[in-house]
Amino acid sequence: MNNTIINEKLSLSQKLEILSDAAKYDVACTSSGVERKGDGKNMGNSAACGICHSFAADGRCISLLKILMSNECIYDCKYCVNRSSNDVVRATFTPDEICKLTYEFYRRNYIEGLFLSSGIIDSPDNTMKLLYETLYKLRNVYKFNGYIHVKGIPGADPVLVEMIGYLADRMSINLELPTGDGLKKLAPHKNRKNILTPMKNIQYGISTGRGILGIEDKYKRIDEVAVKDTDIVGVKRAGRYFVPAGQSTQMIIGATDESDYHIVTIAENLYKKFDLKRVFYSGYVPINEDKDLPALGTPVPLLREHRLYQADWLLRFYDFSAGELLSENHPNLNTDIDPKCDWAVNHLEEFPMEINYVSYQKLLRIPGIGVKSARRIVSARRYGRLDFEDLKKMGVVLKRAVYFITCNGRMMYNTRMETDYITRQLTYSDKESMKAGTDIYVQMQLPIY
Repeated sequence: MNNTIINEKLSLSQKLEILSDAAKYDVACTSSGVERKGDGKNMGNSAACGICHSFAADGRCISLLKILMSNECIYDCKYCVNRSSNDVVRATFTPDEICKLTYEFYRRNYIEGLFLSSGIIDSPDNTMKLLYETLYKLRNVYKFNGYIHVKGIPGADPVLVEMIGYLADRMSINLELPTGDGLKKLAPHKNRKNILTPMKNIQYGISTGRGILGIEDKYKRIDEVAVKDTDIVGVKRAGRYFVPAGQSTQMIIGATDESDYHIVTIAENLYKKFDLKRVFYSGYVPINEDKDLPALGTPVPLLREHRLYQADWLLRFYDFSAGELLSENHPNLNTDIDPKCDWAVNHLEEFPMEINYVSYQKLLRIPGIGVKSARRIVSARRYGRLDFEDLKKMGVVLKRAVYFITCNGRMMYNTRMETDYITRQLTYSDKESMKAGTDIYVQMQLPIY
């Protein structure tokens, strides 16, 4: 099959169908994280509350214009649908085609931003030059002022990464697989150093740029930024500072045999060392037949992916550490209950906590209490003592919280502080049994064919 001939015959709509479908496996597409109002000269703006999303057929949340520049690739990563050895129809957008699509979709209010990634066309440098040309034209020729998230290409010239960083709102470099050994096994053309180096460069550019410019507000714009001279003509000013919405990365889950403990520990280190905004977890979809991969037909580990996102949330906003959630003796997240509940039932010595006295940091560790409800509790108890009805009005999820709290020295129900008992209650949520304080026994059901 001659891919060049196919590309010449494909219409723009056919390319869009192919390259938007090819982008669905890349989950690192989130709300913008940057606030930028229209300036009266350029088209569009970017709202920190988030860009538009849609849901793909497999349940993943994606941006309305989420595309690859090309699904052609020189690499043969075993887990990738676009690997060079796969017999798939190939297509490549030109920079002008992407600009036209983005411009016309935005004008029609179909999208509020662009997520752009690509396979490797000829070389990492060549691919990054094409991505840069696309972003440069969008910003300076089409006057597009909306949100842009672009994937950096590992192994590309750091200068090209820097130049794109002054045009994009967010950048991300995919970690691909959790460990270097996994990468060596499934993607031998890639190496961990080529991935971590641009991540470090982006982090340095973000922190250095803000420090030099004295920018306190991470969303604040500037009028002009000097960038390095390169062989690409026309780079004189950027109009924004370097990657204002920060960087993120993605790990494929289930293609290799790392435990959840290993994955969460790696994520924790990435947050600490690279100041990432997000680590995304993508449950591996068996699309290629290979002895080193899960067999075709293996279920996508969506529940595991969900639990990892919940654990990630605890790392970022609830001051948990990876070592508190998991350990070598407890290496995988509980699929029956969420990570916060699992931690609580395994640390009953910390409970019950008196809601009227416990500190804000302790409140965050109680299942059913989030950041907003914890703040409301701290604020409201200055004026009086709280009871269970007050907590319900504040948004506390009592069906989880009641096992771990007291109000004015009493629990809501006659709850036994036993790990197995509370775990069963959290799993099955039998309200009548909860009130009676009795055990729950569930009859196993056989599938009906």
